[in-house]
Amino acid sequence: MARAAGGSASREPRVRAARGAEQIYERLKSMAITFAIRPDARVNEVELSRALNVSRTPLREALNRLMVEGFLTRAPNRGFIGRSLDAKQIYDLYELRRSLEESIVRLACERASGEDLAGLEAFVKDSIARREKEDTASLLALDEAFHERVAELTRNREMVRALKAINARIHFVRWLDMKRRYTQQDHLRIVRALRARDAARAAGLVEEHISRRLDQIVEVIRMGYAEIYTRGEAAER
Repeated sequence: MARAAGGSASREPRVRAARGAEQIYERLKSMAITFAIRPDARVNEVELSRALNVSRTPLREALNRLMVEGFLTRAPNRGFIGRSLDAKQIYDLYELRRSLEESIVRLACERASGEDLAGLEAFVKDSIARREKEDTASLLALDEAFHERVAELTRNREMVRALKAINARIHFVRWLDMKRRYTQQDHLRIVRALRARDAARAAGLVEEHISRRLDQIVEVIRMGYAEIYTRGEAAER
């Protein structure tokens, strides 16, 4: 018994350290997603470590993880760099998302139960009813939740994981887009096609819902730079 207790005690610091590292990662990821780490700006690890009140080792581990996931880059003699708001890269991510979600709705059409789809429709109707009560961030959270709930109906965890990764990388652009256009009525049409077991119509609606021209993305990114630097100037006053 003493050995077991000792083993449990020795694991506790490791568990706390792992949780601490995960919290640092999540805080930095939120900063990267929202471009609190400005595009193409060098990450000052000393200042960041001081601002977050964390040591350099778990901070560096989190930064490396975010670089692998596409939220940061790295340059010789400069260290970690905030990712660019690059129109072609965002366009490519939308194109990838569109192809993935077309496959998702086709599988969901086959695999979702009638009860699953009834619940999804209720969720969409509730989201529509909340339109006037919620801010843009909350509306985007509802939008992302819809797409991820459809993905979960495929019973394919890798599809869910891939969609969440894409959504994180285009989160800021979708937030800007959400300020201009509200998409829950599109979601309702998609759900009704799923309930009718019309996979081709559901996929077509998804294609129309997600597709963006490159010039549209360029316009949204222009808005994004204005938002980032206006926000930064306000914080510095």
